[in-house]
Amino acid sequence: MSKAGALPSSEMRGLANRTPWYRSLFVQLMIAIAAGILVAVLWPKVGAGAKPLADAFINLIKMLIAPIVFCTVVLGIAHVGDLKSVGRIGVKALIYFEVVTTFALLFGLLVGNLAQPGSGFNIDPATLATGAEAVAKKTNDGELPSTVQFLVNVIPTSAIKAFADNAMLQVLFFAVLFGLALAKFRDRSQAVVAFIEQSSRLFFTIIGWIMRLAPLGAFGAMAYIVGQYGIASLGNYGKLIACCYLAAALFILVLAAISRYLAGVSLWKFVRYIKDELFIALGTASTEVVLPRIMAKLTNAGCSRATTGLVVPTGYSFNLDGATLYLAICTLFLAQALGVDLSLGEQITAVLVLMLTSKGMAGVPGSSFLALSATVAAIGHGAIPVAAVAILLGADRIMDSMRVSVNLLGNCVATLVVARWEGQLDRDRLRAVLAGEDVPPLEDEPRKDDEEPAVSPAPA
Repeated sequence: MSKAGALPSSEMRGLANRTPWYRSLFVQLMIAIAAGILVAVLWPKVGAGAKPLADAFINLIKMLIAPIVFCTVVLGIAHVGDLKSVGRIGVKALIYFEVVTTFALLFGLLVGNLAQPGSGFNIDPATLATGAEAVAKKTNDGELPSTVQFLVNVIPTSAIKAFADNAMLQVLFFAVLFGLALAKFRDRSQAVVAFIEQSSRLFFTIIGWIMRLAPLGAFGAMAYIVGQYGIASLGNYGKLIACCYLAAALFILVLAAISRYLAGVSLWKFVRYIKDELFIALGTASTEVVLPRIMAKLTNAGCSRATTGLVVPTGYSFNLDGATLYLAICTLFLAQALGVDLSLGEQITAVLVLMLTSKGMAGVPGSSFLALSATVAAIGHGAIPVAAVAILLGADRIMDSMRVSVNLLGNCVATLVVARWEGQLDRDRLRAVLAGEDVPPLEDEPRKDDEEPAVSPAPA
């Protein structure tokens, strides 16, 4: 049976065989992103109107995220069949997430204090009278759930509603229970497991078809961003943008060290392995669109299905390294732009608040603005009105690429680290895959007699 998360054999062979450069997804994405920028610069209105292309592609992917997460988690747990192992994976993942995201917050504060991205703005608080209205419009008058409410909301009131709402943590919760039940009645549930395995194979086949539209989605997203906001209008935020991207680059070096010493993996080789998915995420400014493919590639590279299925979806809510890094820098940016010198105690308060609010950001419209608003309110500095968050409206969208790249790499590294800690990382297979060598098909992946063995995608 097909291993949940495994790329279909035909796709593996196609990726491994040499193809004309113009058929390479990586090349197509590069061209699409460049074309999107060019169109938006030459014809801004046309670029701003290209958003439906990106929205359609993202919706096609979202259509399959819930069932793919469900299948991957259920099959991983059913094959492991050990409640203690599942619990250890979950606990280790959460501990890792908390340590790394807290470090990201502290690192962001360090960079913000050194770079001073808000110095020189000299904004008069009196000019922010309409800021609250602008933020409310951006966030649809929403609010982040409290920590208790966030944890309670992980439990779905209806399994069907969890799938309908694409609520990832709720689907994950239901999938864990379902997988444990299958493991308990393993002898009598083989037919159900076989059905889920075949369903998983079908879902990944559909994902393969949809991914052919990735360049079109990337073109639409990039054209919209540049056409809607304009490159020239971002000049005033140049120092903030440079600060955030510099911090992201330095943090990726930290992730590379974590990957090397805790997982024994070269992050640079891994980036080459997932380059297509990385560029899709960057082009569409969304990590959700690559979740199925990332889970598939991690599984193909030697991570167990149980680890991949539990860590990756959970990380999409609990391990937002790029978002927390951004929030820490922006908190200092707002203070500096208003000429406020935050004390050490106030900065520590900001970190504590962001540690909580950043966990409830996934899936909430304008979540970064809500988190910043809550942080500003918690600091309680009268010279920083909550409406000041509106200052960031003009630059927030261009930060997506920074947040997306760090979030995605952070979750991949987390999966590799937890898999190694649990002894569920096939090091030999991982080495071969990252080196571009041929690897045998995954154990439970069937192939027809006339098919060649499946191989790992080879880095370009």
